[in-house]
Amino acid sequence: MPVQVVYAENTEQQQAVTKLSDLLSSTQTISGHFSQLTLDSTGTQLQEASGQMVLQRPGLLRWHTDPPLEQLLVSNGEKVWLYDPDLMQVTVQKMDQRLTHTPALLLSGDVSKISENFTITYTEGGPVIDFILTPTAKDTLFDTLRLSFRNGVINDMQLLDAVGQRTNILFMDVQVNEPIDAAQFVFEAPAGVDVIEDGL
Repeated sequence: MPVQVVYAENTEQQQAVTKLSDLLSSTQTISGHFSQLTLDSTGTQLQEASGQMVLQRPGLLRWHTDPPLEQLLVSNGEKVWLYDPDLMQVTVQKMDQRLTHTPALLLSGDVSKISENFTITYTEGGPVIDFILTPTAKDTLFDTLRLSFRNGVINDMQLLDAVGQRTNILFMDVQVNEPIDAAQFVFEAPAGVDVIEDGL
């Protein structure tokens, strides 16, 4: 009986990986706006933000959060820059291939890497498919991540961490498979900015 249970779980995982792979593989570029809401475990609002994002497979991302919480995250597929204009500081890291520290990169990432580093399940109802991703490693920013697609296009994302804090990200005005200027994924530190190389 345990063998049958494991087999069933593996089959469900493979079905989820296949569905997610099909959705991600059909989308080479995504651009749009987002709104982000962070709540604590009691549902009290901690933070609200909005911004713009563009991404291109594989591994290219530009994620700009508007003031007053302005930040810019840029990935060129090898390195990730996180720029904080208020602090006049940019942190540069190698891109974590597990994608557990930069969840938005999941949308432009290598599906084989995703299936290696997450347990994946899904539910489907009408035009909506929800995927629940649970990291297999412990040193992650979140305990679970939900990706929700509507009519084959990413609609929203929800992250839940170990203390019950929940971050909801809603995507709006989403355009898929439109040409994107390669300069979007290049970061040049402004003059006078402190550059911190983390683990390079």
